[in-house]
Amino acid sequence: MSGRVPIRVLVVEDDPVAADAHALYVERVRGFEVAGTVHSGSAARRHLERDPVDLLLLDLYLPDGHGLGLLRSLRAAGRTADVIAVTSARDLAVVREGVSLGVVQHVLKPFAFATLRERLVRYAEFRAAAGEASGQEEVDRALSALRAPSPPALPKGLSGPTLESVTRALRGADRSGITAQAAGEAVGISRITARRYLEHLVDTGRAERRPQYGQVGRPELYYRWLSPA
Repeated sequence: MSGRVPIRVLVVEDDPVAADAHALYVERVRGFEVAGTVHSGSAARRHLERDPVDLLLLDLYLPDGHGLGLLRSLRAAGRTADVIAVTSARDLAVVREGVSLGVVQHVLKPFAFATLRERLVRYAEFRAAAGEASGQEEVDRALSALRAPSPPALPKGLSGPTLESVTRALRGADRSGITAQAAGEAVGISRITARRYLEHLVDTGRAERRPQYGQVGRPELYYRWLSPA
């Protein structure tokens, strides 16, 4: 994006720690700059009145109302900034309504920097498309920039539903983490099988492992979910 005007982003997030983390993520992506960080819908409105931006990184659960309510009011006021929703909401009805209001991407919490970077880069590619399309293929290519790639196939022998169950057990563990034995008991699978799923989460950067030494014998491996910030 050398030579282009940076895409200016307003981070709207009620949690100050998460807001700072998201702002740092945005600043790390070439071609983007943070125009400001606010923690409520009313603060977002005030900011946009004095300093319009290109893109909102919008949390949907704000202390003074739902993010989509804020977005409706912005559209009624003629604010045309695009929106990437950053939320823990998994209700597909909310996703559909967001699309109708101009939400170009949804990023589910918690997420790693790589996830947001990929969405921002795709948004920049979509935004950079200009001129008149030569035909349907070029229109489809421009729109496809917003679509996330299909998730990579799981290693042989692993299943999506079981991975989700192991992930829930891992995320529900305390700060010390969880062993393969405990994860297997929570999900209803063997320790060896649970360890395969936990190791997959480590390999994909979503978890970490560390040994914990007891009184005697070999150390026991504990797995811990990695939060985005």
